[in-house]
Amino acid sequence: MNESSELPRHWFQPLAAFLGKTYWAPDTGRVMAFTKGTEQEVAFLWDALGLRDGARVLDVGCGPGRHSLALAQRGAQVTGVDISPEFIDLARTAAHDGGLSVDFQVGDARALAFDAEFDAAICLCQGAFGLPEGPGDDVAVFAGLVRALRPGGMLALSAFSAYFAVRFLEEHDTFDADRGVNHERATLQDGDRHERQFDLWTSCWTPRELRQLAAAAGLAEAAVYSVAPGKYVAEPPNLETPEFLLVARTAEGAKSPEPL
Repeated sequence: MNESSELPRHWFQPLAAFLGKTYWAPDTGRVMAFTKGTEQEVAFLWDALGLRDGARVLDVGCGPGRHSLALAQRGAQVTGVDISPEFIDLARTAAHDGGLSVDFQVGDARALAFDAEFDAAICLCQGAFGLPEGPGDDVAVFAGLVRALRPGGMLALSAFSAYFAVRFLEEHDTFDADRGVNHERATLQDGDRHERQFDLWTSCWTPRELRQLAAAAGLAEAAVYSVAPGKYVAEPPNLETPEFLLVARTAEGAKSPEPL
């Protein structure tokens, strides 16, 4: 049985199927700009999350596996989850070709089944959090990430900046101020240079909202940084960078967050 046959549909799935390897293709010379900073991002996260050789790490919305593979190269035991079977196939192939052992699974980030199993969890670059199909999706993803962590486990999650989205709103974008969601009509190109238009919805956040989400989940030591792809630094929030990075720790009695 196809392992994705029971998954609910999500608008991102046909987009992922169309892009395939071109979403992250380091051996083709056509790497997406936002994927070029993988090593810098992982180096920062390794220190920020206090990771060590053998640490169990969950990568939610892993895509073709770029962060998962880089973490595995450093010695982490990684499980990567993505709703796109095409991306998971690419990730598994890359792991095999690189001689790496990574558990890549097709799954819906809104319905994670893990319970207190991981030392750290990451959800980066709008891999799952921040790509809503319906109301409550982001909270469901966040709750699953927290539930997957053991007491004292670390979470790193990136979210698109609402400040940046409004300040640099592009001509063909529409920002829903009530929902905090940006809608983009984008023309994308696959590996054969065929073009197709897709609708993209990205939820946008403020540092205050991210801290509230962390507090509602019982997370401690929540810090929010301003970051950009390939430029993960411990910099206070500002208006100039496209993403925020939340880094927080679970505590005893952590609970799933309620909708804001």
